[in-house]
Formats: sequence, C-alpha cells, structure tokens
Amino acid sequence: MNAFTARDTIARSGFRDLKVVAKVRESAIITSFHVEPVNPQDWRDFQPGQFLVFRIPVAREAAGERGYVLRNYSVSCSPDSTRYRISVKREAALAPGLPDGVSSCFLHDRIEVGDVLQAEGPCGDFVLDKGSNRPVVLLSGGVGLTPMVSMLHALASMPDRRAVFIHACENGDVHALRDEVTGLITTRPGLTAHYCYRSPSERDRAEQSFHSEGMISRDVLQRLLPIDDYDFYLCGPPPFMQAIYAMLRELGVPKHRIAYEFFGPATVLEPDAVRAPTVPAQPARTEPAGQATTVEFRKSGLTAVWDGSAASLLDLAENQGLLPEFSCRAGICGTCKSRLISGDVAYFEEPLDELGAGEVLLCCSKPRGSVVLDV
Repeated sequence: MNAFTARDTIARSGFRDLKVVAKVRESAIITSFHVEPVNPQDWRDFQPGQFLVFRIPVAREAAGERGYVLRNYSVSCSPDSTRYRISVKREAALAPGLPDGVSSCFLHDRIEVGDVLQAEGPCGDFVLDKGSNRPVVLLSGGVGLTPMVSMLHALASMPDRRAVFIHACENGDVHALRDEVTGLITTRPGLTAHYCYRSPSERDRAEQSFHSEGMISRDVLQRLLPIDDYDFYLCGPPPFMQAIYAMLRELGVPKHRIAYEFFGPATVLEPDAVRAPTVPAQPARTEPAGQATTVEFRKSGLTAVWDGSAASLLDLAENQGLLPEFSCRAGICGTCKSRLISGDVAYFEEPLDELGAGEVLLCCSKPRGSVVLDV
C-alpha cells in the first residue's frame, strides 16, 4: 500500500465492544452499520480513510480453531462523527457450489440494532493528507467508495482545497451513499462529483442519475481534471485498480502522488517491479557466516536471496510471482499466517493476534538469517 503519511497513523489498543445503534440499507448489496463503544471511554478518533478490524464469530469449520475471523472495514462517515459507520457489501457466492462471504453475510443476515461486535482500531495509513494544499481526486470502484466518502466529509470543511469525487459502479441499484456524496458537494464551491455506471438501467437513464457510461476512461479523466498537480486516492476491486493506476501513470502522474488502498499484491499495480534474484530450491540448512541469506518457499519450489530490497517476507514472495493470501499488510488480520519450517524472523510490526509455535505473519516480518517457509 502506498500513502502520503507515515506508519505512525496505525494505532492498536486492543479489541473493545461496539454496539450497533443503527443498520441502514444503502443499496441492493451494501448495508451500513453505525456502531459506538459500549464503554464511552473506549472511543478513539480516526483519520479519514482508516479502517476497523472486526472479530467476527463464525463456525469453527469456517475459521479453524479460533472460531472467528478478522475482517477490515473502512470507516465511511465523517471524522467529526461521535460514532463509527462501516458500509459492507454482501459478498454472495461467485458461482454455484462456492460459499458466500463468511463475515459480510454474517453482518447482513444476523446482526441487528442492539447487537454488540468486537473491533480493534482505527488502523491504517491510507489517510487523507491534510497537510497538502494540492487539489484532491478521489477515485473509487464499487464498495471502495467507503474510505473516500469519509475523506470527502473532511474535504468539505477545507474551503480552499478543490476536490473531485469520481465513482464507478454497475448501476444505480448498487450505488451506495449517492445522496450523501451529492449533498456534500453542494456544501461549498470547489467540490464536484462524477458517477460512471457500467450498465445503467432504464430508470437510471430516465432519472439521469449518472454522468458517463461504461468504464472510467482516459477521456473522462482529462475532461474532468484540468492540468494541475493533484493528490490521487484510489480504492476498489483489483481490475478497477489496475486499470486506473495504469491510466494515471500513462497520463504522467508520478507514483508519489497516488495513494491507494488495495487488497492485492503491489506488483499487480507495478508489473515492472524488480524481482529479487532467485536460486534453485535447496534443502533447508543454516547458512555459514558470510553467505547470502535466502528464503526458501518450499511448497513452490523457489528460493530467493534476501538482499533487503523487499519490505517484508510477503513482498519477497510476491516478487517471485507467488500469491500468499493476505488482507491488511499490517500484522492485524492474521490472513497471511504461514508455517515457519526452519529459521527465525524479526517483526517490524508486532502481530495483533498471538501466534502459535512455528507460525509467522509474512506481511510484517523479515528473516533473521536464512529461513524456510511452507509457502
């Protein structure tokens, strides 16, 4: 993940109870849950763009021995709010025989006003850079608009900062928080919104509820954005992120002006990323002093030299073309947990969950000497 701010925006102080005080259907597939701490002293301020980590109780066969899964949901309300709002897309099965999304369906189908959830955070370094004076472009696809709406709330109170909110989705039936965004851009000059529907309905056409049809194109961006030095923020599903990121780079936008929340390997956005040198897989052994530190991915039959250029073991794995599962990339969710066959690692971010013997989180660790991973 790339962002304008330092990692000290990541905060963790333990899970606490949050009571659901409102449940609002935002579209055919997205529902918002308004939550506030059971103990008022547990309130923690958040930066626009940050997320909460929820501990979702599920059947043990779905979550392993823990009986719960950890899921990240962006806070979608104003940072001046006295409660949190998360807006969750119900993830239905992609094909017959495949399971529905465990956590999203639990929230949609079983959680009602008065229920109590457990959450950690707010967390994350994908936040609005309030110290910048540059105009802002918020680009989102689908449910990726949730952190952008929070950012737009903050920008509405910055009278001298221009902002463009660009959102792409299937049609008006699934477009969440539309009225809220439309209302925000009317609060002051300098705020504009553009909605792009891939397959607008007849009702959408009759109501003229969108501005362009199909995909967000280079022509659309050039029409909406006069020549200027913008800060870009991106959030959405991988195909959307790949297309928009590539388009911005082709338009000459420098990497450091593009911040993104992307639950996929960074190498997908940067296909020309330099890969670490590899050597044929070897049996696990301790390297003599002076020899290169290596990381063996035993299941994959690859061994890479650790030269310090990768930020973490997860980044190194991705540089080899591997795709370990992950979510937060910050030691919070536990999704990237893997088995450490041999060797030792050091953590630059302490894991939120307690790890068992022989377990390692790839996203926040580096090797202490050569290691062998069950990846």
